[in-house]
Amino acid sequence: MPEPGTTIVQIEGRRLKLSSLDKVMYPATETTKAEVLDYYARIAPVMLPHLAQRPVTRVRWPHGVEDPTMFFEKNLPSGAPSWLRSVAIDDVTYPFVDDLPALTYLANLNSLEFHVPQWQVDEDGDRLNPDRLVIDLDPGKPAGLHECAVVALHLRERLGTLGLELFPVTSGSKGMQLYAALGGDLTSEQVRDLAQQLAQEMTKKHPDLVLWKMTKSLRPGKVFLDWSQNVAAKTTICPYSLRGRELPRVAAPRTWAEIEAGAERPGALEHVMFDEVLDRVAEHGDLLADLL
Repeated sequence: MPEPGTTIVQIEGRRLKLSSLDKVMYPATETTKAEVLDYYARIAPVMLPHLAQRPVTRVRWPHGVEDPTMFFEKNLPSGAPSWLRSVAIDDVTYPFVDDLPALTYLANLNSLEFHVPQWQVDEDGDRLNPDRLVIDLDPGKPAGLHECAVVALHLRERLGTLGLELFPVTSGSKGMQLYAALGGDLTSEQVRDLAQQLAQEMTKKHPDLVLWKMTKSLRPGKVFLDWSQNVAAKTTICPYSLRGRELPRVAAPRTWAEIEAGAERPGALEHVMFDEVLDRVAEHGDLLADLL
């Protein structure tokens, strides 16, 4: 018999014990843990490829997003099942999220956010060169998604001259990420340097809009191009992950038509709720499929 307040489920041949399904994780929308688990189960077909072969850092909210006791977790959780694959990197044992049972197991531990690096691990557990570049657009108030969209269009044009196609993702928090697929011939340090050079170039061209330095006092009204997300030790929110903010928003892939509309008109581009993302995937599939 399951313990009181728990439910035993079979997922792809794995037996999992789910707990506290009626716990409210997002009080503003009364979104429960059961709804969070349902979201991850339904989004898994498009999310899992973006987690594959990457060490996964989670952000856990044991009592929902209004509880200040949230924490980052890198190491494999204590008591993790033997079937949950892991990899040891720099004295940390990270879990892999290969399949729905792994995603469900970690989400059941109140992991709302899943963060990954820009590189994968090979079959021997060795870190590969990054397979993608990411530029994180972080707006300083009163700047928001409108300003991010304007900057994104400038970056799309510039990186297009380098033969790189950009894929936009609204972060579900404040700003936006822009991804480009790489061939794996550059090290993390080289990709970081490229991103930094781009940020410096954009700052020089658009000094009233763009900032490449991390100095917070300079950020109000500008968009910080966070090139440092390409450092090997850094992670970025995984596409399709929920965010641990007031509302259950998601790091959502977007079309360039949406970005163009957002650049033309303030308020036209907004962050996306988790139920809206499911509808978008049903209509468009994975807008990041070509990034893989």
